[in-house]
Amino acid sequence: MKEFQLKYGCNPNQKPSRIYMKDGSDLPVQVLNGRPGYINFLDAFNGWQLVKELKKATGMPAATSFKHVSPAGAAIGLPMSDVEKHIYWVDDMDMEFTPLANAYARARGADRMSSFGDFIALSDVCDVSTALIIKRETSDGIIAPGYEPEALEILKAKKKGNYAVIQIDPDYVPAPIESKEVYGVTFEQGRNELNIDEHFFDHIVTENKELTDAAKIDLAIAMITLKYTQSNSVCYVKDGQAIGIGAGQQSRIHCTRLAGDKADKWWLRQAPQVMSLPFKPGIRRADRDNAIDLYTGEDYLDVVDDGNWQNFFTEQPKVFTAEEKRAWLDQNSGVSLGSDAFFPFGDNIERAHRSGVAYVAQPGGSIRDDHVIDTCNKYGMVMSFTGIRLFHH
Repeated sequence: MKEFQLKYGCNPNQKPSRIYMKDGSDLPVQVLNGRPGYINFLDAFNGWQLVKELKKATGMPAATSFKHVSPAGAAIGLPMSDVEKHIYWVDDMDMEFTPLANAYARARGADRMSSFGDFIALSDVCDVSTALIIKRETSDGIIAPGYEPEALEILKAKKKGNYAVIQIDPDYVPAPIESKEVYGVTFEQGRNELNIDEHFFDHIVTENKELTDAAKIDLAIAMITLKYTQSNSVCYVKDGQAIGIGAGQQSRIHCTRLAGDKADKWWLRQAPQVMSLPFKPGIRRADRDNAIDLYTGEDYLDVVDDGNWQNFFTEQPKVFTAEEKRAWLDQNSGVSLGSDAFFPFGDNIERAHRSGVAYVAQPGGSIRDDHVIDTCNKYGMVMSFTGIRLFHH
C-alpha cells in the first residue's frame, strides 16, 4: 500500500487528505479494519514510537492511550494490585492478565477522563487478554505490530465493525531527517533520538543521590512519554505508569500544576471514601468515571447534593472533605517527575512535593538552577540533570 486515502484532514472541511511515502515506497502499515482518520494516524504513529522506546528502555511490554496527539497515559506491563484493578474497572474480569494487558489497563486507567475515546498503541502483538479489556472501553482505534487471530476478531467487532485496527511493521526505520509543511513552508530537522541507558540519569545535582533502580525506570517512562507530549509538558510517574501528564501549557508551572492535579486525582481514587462509593447497579463506566472526578474535586456538590446523588448512588455519600483529601494525599510518596525543559523556578518543585514527588529529571540550564536545587534539597529529593531537552510540536 503506497498511499491511504483519508476521509478528511484534521477537520471535515480539510479535503483532500491522504498519507503516503514521499519516496514512493510502501507505507509501513496495513489497515486491517475500519477507516482511520488523519488525527488517528497522528496518534498512532506518535503512540507507536512511544511504546517501542518504552519497550527498548525497560525490556517490558508497553502501552499508551493517546488523545489529540498527546498521551493521556503510558505504562509498562507490571502486575496490577487489587486496588488498581478496582479503580481501573477490571476487577470483575475473570481471566489471566498478561503483561501487555496489565500495561494497557494501567495506561488507560490512570486518567480515565482523558483516555475516553483514545487511540491505543501496543509494543507487542495484541493478545486476547488485552483485546478483552479494549472491548469494554470507548476507543477509536489501535496500532500494534500484530494481532492474535482471536484478538483481531474481538477488535473488529467494536464500533459495529468500524473500529480502526492498524498493523505496523516493527522493523520499519524512518529516515534520519524529517520534514513537515506549515503555511506552504517546509521545515526540516534531524529526528530527536533518545537513548536512555544505565548512565542516563548519572548527573545528580542534589545532596541526596540515592536514585533507586525502580526510580530510574519511572524517570525513563517520564522522559519517553514527554518526548511525544505536546510542549510544554510535565509527567508524574509511579510504579511503572504515568499518573499525571500535563501537555501544551505556555507556562511551566501551569503544566506542573495540571499534571500534579491529575496525579492527585489518581491517588484520591484509591482512598477508602472513593473505593466504597455505593454506585447504582448498571451505571455506565463513563458515568462512574465522571462521578468520581466530581466527587474528588471542587464540584463535589454536583454528585452529593440532594437531587444529584440519586443519579449515581444507592445512598447519599458523605462529603470527602478538603482536610480528609489532604491527609490522604500526604500518604503518597516515591513519585517520579520529568520535565521536557528546565524548571525556571523552585515553585515547580514546591508543587511537585505536594504530590509525593521524590525523584526529578530535567535538562537543567536555567539561570536559577541553584534555587531549584535548593528547593529539592529542602525536601530531600533526588534530581538528575539530563542535559537533553524534549520539546515536541
